[in-house]
Formats: sequence, C-alpha cells, structure tokens
Amino acid sequence: MTSFDQFGLPPQLNAALTRMGYTAPTPIQSKAIPLAMSGKDILGSAQTGSGKTAAFGIPLVAKVMSSPRGGALVMTPTRELASQVIEVVQQLLGKNSPIRAALLIGGDSMGKQMAELRMRPRIIVGTPGRINDHLARGTLMLHDTNFLVLDETDRMLDMGFGIQIEKIVKFLPPVRQTLLFSATIPPEIAKMTQKYLNNPERVSVDNVAKAAPKIQQEILHVSEAEKYNTLLGQLATRTGSVIIFVKTKRGADRLSDRLNKAGQSADTIHGDLHQRKREKVIQGYRDSKFRILVATDIAARGLDIPHIEHVINFDLPQCPEDYIHRIGRTARNGAEGAALNLISPDDGLKWRAIHRLLNPGEAPAHLPGGTGNGGGRGGRSGPRGGNGGGNGGNGGSKYRREGNAGGTGGAAKPRRFGNKGPRRSTTAAA
Repeated sequence: MTSFDQFGLPPQLNAALTRMGYTAPTPIQSKAIPLAMSGKDILGSAQTGSGKTAAFGIPLVAKVMSSPRGGALVMTPTRELASQVIEVVQQLLGKNSPIRAALLIGGDSMGKQMAELRMRPRIIVGTPGRINDHLARGTLMLHDTNFLVLDETDRMLDMGFGIQIEKIVKFLPPVRQTLLFSATIPPEIAKMTQKYLNNPERVSVDNVAKAAPKIQQEILHVSEAEKYNTLLGQLATRTGSVIIFVKTKRGADRLSDRLNKAGQSADTIHGDLHQRKREKVIQGYRDSKFRILVATDIAARGLDIPHIEHVINFDLPQCPEDYIHRIGRTARNGAEGAALNLISPDDGLKWRAIHRLLNPGEAPAHLPGGTGNGGGRGGRSGPRGGNGGGNGGNGGSKYRREGNAGGTGGAAKPRRFGNKGPRRSTTAAA
C-alpha cells in the first residue's frame, strides 16, 4: 500500500490524515491497517519510531466511526505513552467529531476523569492501574467495548501489570478484536497471545532489536568520576535538543541541578513528579523552553518530540531492550539523530547485553579494563592495565587519556559504531 486512500477509510478520517501531514503509510502501517480493518486479531512488533501508534489508531478510529455502537480500549504501560496515544486519536477524530475519548491515567484528577466518563466516551486510553480503579468504582463500563489494544505489552509485564490486565479483560465482551504490540515476544507474551487473541496475524517489520538507521551511535569509555565533566564537554560540542538518561529519580534531579548551575538550560522528568508537573515539563521541552531534558526510563517510551537531536546515556539501562527505546527518542520518522553512551568500567555486563541484543550470535566485544563479571578477556586499559581473565579480570583503573581535556570536560572524540553494535572506542579525557 502506497497511499492511505487504498485502505477504504471513512472520508473524514482520510481528511484528518491529510491535515496531520500523513502522506504514505510506513511499513508497519501498510501491513497492520488492512488486517485490522478486516477484523483480524494482530500480534505485532516493530522498532520504535516506526509509526506503530497510527498503525493501530487508524483502524481503531475507522471502526468506531463506521458503527453507532461499540467502543475501543487502549492500554499502555506509562502515562506519557497514554497521553501520546490519545493525542493521536483525537487528531484522527477531528475537532468536530461527536465521538468522545477519555484519558485514564494515574496522577491525574479522578474527578476530572469521572466527569469525562459521564460524557460516555467510546474510546478509552489509559494505564492498567487507573483503569482498574474506575472499574472498581463502577465509573467505567466496558461491556460494549469490542476493540482492545495492548501497546508495549512487554513493558507492561515488566512493570507488573499482568494481573491487572487480566482483571480488566474480564470486563470486556468475549467476542472482540484484539491488537497486541510488543517490542519482543518472550514466553509470557506468547502465553497472553493464546489467552486473549483469536487466531492472530503476526505482523513484524524489520528487526525490533535494531536502532533506526539514521541514528549515529557513539561510545566513550570513562571512569565514573569523569562522567560529569565529559558530559559538559560533549554538550559544548553539540547543537540542538538533548535528552539525557539516568538510572534513578534522585540522580535525575541532581544532574539537572548541576547542569543548570553550569549554565545549561535543563529540566527533569521522573516517576515522582505529579502528572500536571510532568505535562508542564514535557510541553516546555516540546516548545524548546529549555534545551536538555534529564530523564529516567519513564521517558524511554512514548515521548515523541521531533526536534530531539541527541540522546545521551549517562547511565546505561538495566534492561538491554530499553536501550533501543531510549535512543529511539531521536531520528524519528526518518530524521537524523545521535546517541552517545558514557561507559564506565562497571558497565561491562550491561554493555555486553546490549551488544548481544543488537548482534545476536556474535561474540561480544570486550571493554578496556574494568572489573566485574563481563566474561571474555579484559583488555589493557592503560599503561599498567592488567590482562583480564575468565570473569573480566582486574584491568587497570587508569585510563589512557586522549583529546583535549580542559577544566570542565574535554570533548574527547567518541567512537561511532552505527547499527552494527558496540565496538572498542577511545577513552574520554577527564
């Protein structure tokens, strides 16, 4: 399919797509939309930034537009992703549509949501916890909801939503259409597929464990103490908006404060912020009111801001799949972007796991020196670096210094490796 006109969509939906600037469907949209329009259940996977939200949003809206009865439910793992999904849905419906949609997420006003539900919305988008809250209160009825979407299902299971999803599905009619999207298909997802989907069509586009082709991936080896100054040096050499990922909420606040004191323009987002504050931060970043967003993995999925040019992993993610989602915040919809990883000696296991994900079946490249249980041979990290052995060995702690350091972090040149996965790189100067 080369045009949305070929899908047999309602005229008002085609008009909305034109207003939104949708010209030609992406590969996942070309495969998923015709199947969904024909009533098929779908088990789908596609790399981040591939247009997956519209792949299920377009047939969802078309189904609701085409019938005076019935409704749709979309479940997502995070508030941010749910907010993004309902924004797309509302654009597809158009401003003057009589069809209403409601957003049910934690951290938002329960009273406001109850008022929206009293308006009898036919499309519900939300997170499992808040959806269950409304079901328990009797403020949400799903008996006429015949279209279900489970988005980022692997992430929902990682976050412990499996039991809540099961409770919600019991409120849905047994005869319905279900679309399940997941970055990976582990045994737990396969089990859910057998339980909730009816003879689904498998839709997969490209290797989901692969970065978008226009992301220039880079690595710098640094000590933990060198990270902050190295970060300042890299920020000084880069232009455009930046998102920096860290592993903890406290770390996000601390790094954002340090960057602002250093003259950078930064704000932070993490799970401890109230929903109104999250929305304010995201909107400010979207409007370019500040350059740098420091975030935990709460922003790794569902944050769709076209002008993000750089993703910096100040801390590597705990889960290797989240690496793909993190760097997928840049180079969206065919744009170009860069992803920089600051790798300390303690990151050996995490980086090797990322390597295995990006390059299945290929022996992981070793990191210079470092400690930990990385496996393989730990190379020499400096003039006195020891040979690693079996479990990573005792590589020297002093790094070979390259590039111009400078007092606030030298801009050492990172090593680029593209989509082929991690390779040895230069070390960053302090």
